Amino acid sequence: MSTILEEKDNKIKKIVILFFFILFLLIILLISVFDTIKSYRRLPSLDTSKKELSVRGDIISSDNFKITTSKKIYKASIDTRHLDEDKKELFIKLFSIYSDISYKKISKKIEKSLKKPGNLVLSYNIDSKTAKNLKELGFKLRKLRVFKPRKVRGGKILRGLSINESGEKRLYSYDNTLTPVVGYITKFESEKGKTRVKGIKGLEKKFDELLNNSKDGILSGNRDVLSYISFNKGSVIKQRVDGANLILNIPLKLQKNNEMILDMYKKKLVADEIIISIMDSKTGKILSLASSNRFNPEKIFQKDIPSLNVNAIEYQFEPGSVIKPIAISLVMDKNRIKKNELLFAHNTKGKANKKGEFPRGKFKLGRFTIKDDHRFKKHYLTVDDIVIYSSNIGTLQLAQRLSGAEFYEGMKRFGFTRKTGIDLPYEKKGVMPKIWQFSANDKKKEDNVYKATVSYGQGMTSTFMQVLKAYSIFNNDGYSVTPKILSHVEIDNDKYKEDQLKNIKIISKKTANEIKRMLVKTVDKGTGKAAQIPGLEIGGKTGTAQIARGGKYLKKYISSFFGFVNDGTNSYTIGVTVMNPISTGKYWYYHYASWSAVPVFKEITNNLVKLNYLTPKKDIISEK
Repeated sequence: MSTILEEKDNKIKKIVILFFFILFLLIILLISVFDTIKSYRRLPSLDTSKKELSVRGDIISSDNFKITTSKKIYKASIDTRHLDEDKKELFIKLFSIYSDISYKKISKKIEKSLKKPGNLVLSYNIDSKTAKNLKELGFKLRKLRVFKPRKVRGGKILRGLSINESGEKRLYSYDNTLTPVVGYITKFESEKGKTRVKGIKGLEKKFDELLNNSKDGILSGNRDVLSYISFNKGSVIKQRVDGANLILNIPLKLQKNNEMILDMYKKKLVADEIIISIMDSKTGKILSLASSNRFNPEKIFQKDIPSLNVNAIEYQFEPGSVIKPIAISLVMDKNRIKKNELLFAHNTKGKANKKGEFPRGKFKLGRFTIKDDHRFKKHYLTVDDIVIYSSNIGTLQLAQRLSGAEFYEGMKRFGFTRKTGIDLPYEKKGVMPKIWQFSANDKKKEDNVYKATVSYGQGMTSTFMQVLKAYSIFNNDGYSVTPKILSHVEIDNDKYKEDQLKNIKIISKKTANEIKRMLVKTVDKGTGKAAQIPGLEIGGKTGTAQIARGGKYLKKYISSFFGFVNDGTNSYTIGVTVMNPISTGKYWYYHYASWSAVPVFKEITNNLVKLNYLTPKKDIISEK
């Protein structure tokens, strides 16, 4: 009986042991399966999303040409661990053909990578068309088994040719056109690892925030068996929104023609730089702002560095005699010039020459002696004579009729020592003597040297754009406008325009028209004769000033001609400044504005006629 019980106990023990053993094996199996699911099996998610990269906005001319635009660029990469050694040459040849990258360059990269296999970027700079072709090549390479799968911890993966968005590239369609005004950019890497750009100078800098105001597109939904997104009600589709487009007031054809003129005259005059601008006198719209010193923003070299600044607003210089009509207008606006008044020319010392011309006038002002360049056939000058023949002595005598405060405030009202408001960054303001310096001799009622020198454009500095803005006042009934390069902004196909600034009255219409009449007479009879074009009302004033450095005047000159052109319908203010034209040798006289700036002015005006911005009229006859 005891033997039977013992056998029964042994049998139960064996069953229990077997049960626990089976249970143990089952637990191990479950742990193994769970661990495999967790660690090794990487099943693709049923949900997927794709981002579409947005790009910076365009800068577009008024005649609808893209001056600068941004294009998406793509990155091509492979994992050299998957590249079949026997089909390496086939891959290099095909990739070289499809990408237009040299066989030698691709081969060198791959050979270097094979020494330490892994991810290899073949190019970061592939355009969209090439990217599309390379994606097609990627499918073909898989069929040709150029890439082979690799075992990775319990499974196999295959990585072939990968083409992905890598960022954007800024393109300047017409090389150096509209530089330095358009500006240039620099690249940076965004938080998402994409190549982006930002403006450094010019319009690219001024409107950087608007140009870069973009949103990437998003496509998200369920993935199908071919890994494509299957769209349904739960899918998310957000179209990309690129940055704002800038539409300019400047037409491309007019700008390019003007730049060609400047290139020709820079060579002829051996000048450091020539700057021109055309502005609508009534609205302030800038139709052209050109320099002879330009650069390609995509390829900036060391030699281009001096050309990167927009010298029309950043270079400050003594403007010279172009200031005279402005100073005289301030006196005239205070009614301190009598009708038909005559002013002494201070030219009685010495005999007249064979032409009947008296010696150049000399005016003593304290320890200074101020001279006139022009010889007159009379001892007394009308106000017309002073403007037409650019008399320093006549101008300074009129300027003394203003108090220091009146002269100072008047010059500021015309825009000197103030920014013009043009839509470009880094604008300079120029300098002028202080109000107390202008007022030093007011109580003694003696002549003031600061009023004298500034009245003919010395002892002060201004920018090219400040003078252009000031001259538009004479062609706009005494009102000042704000120069504007930008017409409007386009954001997602909607147009936005800045509120138009109200024109400010600077001098009376009567004064403006009287100065305008004298400037027209200056072109008819005076230093601006070379600017004449039949059928157009043209007025302006020359200015030739020495360049000052370190408190001394150099034998270098800045020659300018600022004026206006009207055809009865259209009204433009035009400025020309020639920096340091040749002033020695056979063409020593080129430094005079009448031989340098005035001929450029005429060419620019002829260009406006050729392109139908001006139409000469038979009934517009110059005053003789």
